Order: sequence, then C-alpha cells, then structure tokens
Amino acid sequence: MKLAILSRAPRSYSTQRLRTAALDRGHTVKVLNTLRFAIDLSGDEPDLQYRGKPLSHYDAALPRIGNSITYYGTAVVRQLEQMDVYTPNTSWGIQNSRDKLRASQILSRHDIGMPATTFVRDRADVIPAIERVGGAPVVIKLLEGTQGIGVILAPEIKVAEAIIETLQSTRQNVLIQHFVAESKGRDIRALVVGDRVVAAMRRVAKGDEFRSNVHRGGSVEPVTLDAEYERVAVRAAQIMGLRVAGVDMLEGDEGPLVMEVNSSPGLEGIEAATNLDVAGAIIDHIDNQVAFPEIDVRQRLTVSTGYGVAELLVQAASDLVGTPLGESGLRDRDISVLTLQRGTQVIPNPRRSHVLEAGDRLLCFGKLEEMRSMIPSRRKRIRKVKRLPKDPIHEG
Repeated sequence: MKLAILSRAPRSYSTQRLRTAALDRGHTVKVLNTLRFAIDLSGDEPDLQYRGKPLSHYDAALPRIGNSITYYGTAVVRQLEQMDVYTPNTSWGIQNSRDKLRASQILSRHDIGMPATTFVRDRADVIPAIERVGGAPVVIKLLEGTQGIGVILAPEIKVAEAIIETLQSTRQNVLIQHFVAESKGRDIRALVVGDRVVAAMRRVAKGDEFRSNVHRGGSVEPVTLDAEYERVAVRAAQIMGLRVAGVDMLEGDEGPLVMEVNSSPGLEGIEAATNLDVAGAIIDHIDNQVAFPEIDVRQRLTVSTGYGVAELLVQAASDLVGTPLGESGLRDRDISVLTLQRGTQVIPNPRRSHVLEAGDRLLCFGKLEEMRSMIPSRRKRIRKVKRLPKDPIHEG
C-alpha cells in the first residue's frame, strides 16, 4: 500500500518507527507535514493540495495530529475521509478525544467506568461541585492539557476553589475530578490497535508526584492486563472512533477507571517497556483494513428524501417486548435494524430470532415518518393563557 504519515515531527521516535515498520513490510510511505496541506473544494470532487500541487493517490493515511493544530489537522483528515482514503482514526474521534469534557460525556453515555467528574462555570457552583465528586482532595484538569500539564491536585476545598477561580479568570475551562487515592500515583497505558490491546505498561509517579506521565519523570514497567481491563480499553477507543489509541486507566478498587483516550499515543515509552513492535502492529492493522475507508454513515444514509437514521428504545410497556425481531413488523414498515444494544453489549446485524427485551436500543435506518410514529409522545405542560392586560401597550 501507499501510506502517508501526517506529522510535523518527522525526526521524532514515533514517526521514525512507523515509517521504518512500513518500509520493512514493503510499503511505500511518506511523512507529510500536516500544515502544508490545502483543502481544495473548487473542483467536482473533494481534493487536497500538498505544497501547492495536487496530492497524489494514497491508500491510507495515519494521522499524528498535535494538540496545537487539532482544528486544521482534523479538517485535513476529514477531507481524506471524503476522498475515500482509509484513516484508522476518524476526524471526529480525534476532536472528541482532545476535549476532556466531551470525551467524558461520550464515554459516560456508554457505561464506561471513570473517576467522578463535574464541570461548572459559576463561582457559586464550585464548592457544591467538589462535594459531588467526593470532596477534597480533588484533581483539577484543563480541558486540553497534555503530558500531565494542566493537571493539579488540590488537597483542600479552599485551595481547590482558589485554583479554579484563578484558572477561570484567565478564561480556562477546567474539570473537577475525584482523586482516586488507591491508584497511589500509578496508572496503566493500554495501546489499542483495532479490536485488541497490543501492549500495556504501568506508569509509576516519581517520589511524591501524583502524575505518572513519563514526561514528569515517571517510571514504566510492562504489565499483562486481565480481561476486564482489556475489554474496557478496547471499548473506550472504539466508542471514541479511534482504532489506534492510548487508553489511560486508573486501578480503582472496583475495576478500571478510564482517565483519557489519546489519539496520537507516543511509542517510545511503551516499546521500550514491553520490547514489542507496536509500530509494526499499527502498520499491519492499516494494511488489513485499507480496503474499508472510513465513511460518515449518517451522511451516506440520509441522502434519500424521507429516510434517515434513528435510535429506537424498546419501552417496558411496548408490544415489542418478548417478540422476535423477525416478527416485530419493522421490515414491513421499511425499517432495518443495524445494531441492537443491550446494556454494554452491541449486536451488529441482529438475527431475526433475537427476542427483544425492555431497554433494548435499536439503531435503525428507514422511513423517518414510520420511526417517528414509534417514539412515545412527550407529555406537554399546558400553560393557562392569561387575560390581555387593560393597557397592552405602554411606554417604558
């Protein structure tokens, strides 16, 4: 295959390892500076210019988008997606993972364990927010910090309040997060490629430092994850729209707690700790998936007038409960079920024999009017209309 690595750091360890792994496998590979692309929408089809010339054909592109150029970098990746070039990490996945609040909101929707987190803006809400996550000590995080920068441990409520007010006064958005004391300055970085964890390491903070990032002097050691940690890491990456990701987890008393999903994980630390060819695993995954470029499913499925994508919830009082999917009558109403979600389990292309249960969520494609009729109407509050005042129009 012909592979482009989007990177502004061609001499970095990660970029060099990925380039070398691709060359060793007989692929053609080029490292392209993300900022030298120009998005071309002047022709009949979406296109890209690179250094002022039309971009030649590539089978796949591996984005290594730095935090400082997220907006432009994801625009380039989005254009590659429109050009049917395979990218293991979606443009929206990169954007979502960069915003810690957005990432937490998405993961919480899918029942992924995380430290208790809250987000407020008004000064009066700060102390109640701290109490909601369990009280001091608390961890305060900038929404777009990296490598441990912008992560502060506040030992007392008053200290936390002062730090938050100071950061907000400089127009910084911050998260307030429960401090998981049992992790003891340790966390796990799982490197997810496709649908498996290819390597994992435990990072241990140096001295009294609670941040375990290698950039902060932390040490690393290889670790073999149990099934639950591996399952959570893979689900978190896939929910975020990432097929290559570093998933950081704390070892909580009740199991793994996801802290962050990184769309451009560094390879030097984990390859050194595990002595595994992580770069090679990434290239092999891209080679296996290159025939299936990322597509915007909602965009493709909603071009037909009157048709669209919707999620239908099987209500407890619904006649569908206890009915096999094939006898539900959905097909007769021109509705196709793409996936069935039951708790944390997602069943793609469910069989006709699947018996529906209360609480099942059906991701469907079909006639919007038919699907709209299946959504229970919301009860509307009827407000009493007041009498017209004696003086309906007046000054001041």
